[in-house]
Amino acid sequence: MAWTEQRSDADRSRRRLQLLAELAGAKAQRERERPLRHRADRLRELIDTRRRLAG
Repeated sequence: MAWTEQRSDADRSRRRLQLLAELAGAKAQRERERPLRHRADRLRELIDTRRRLAG
């Protein structure tokens, strides 16, 4: 028979809340980085366009 660890509902709830908080933090970080990434991509496109037109 497989060994299973029985966890209390309080422990399970605490771990679930911790995981949800970490996921929310990761999502917020992605949202903050998105404008910077978009700006860098746009700048790269402009540089490429200028090189094509100049060369």
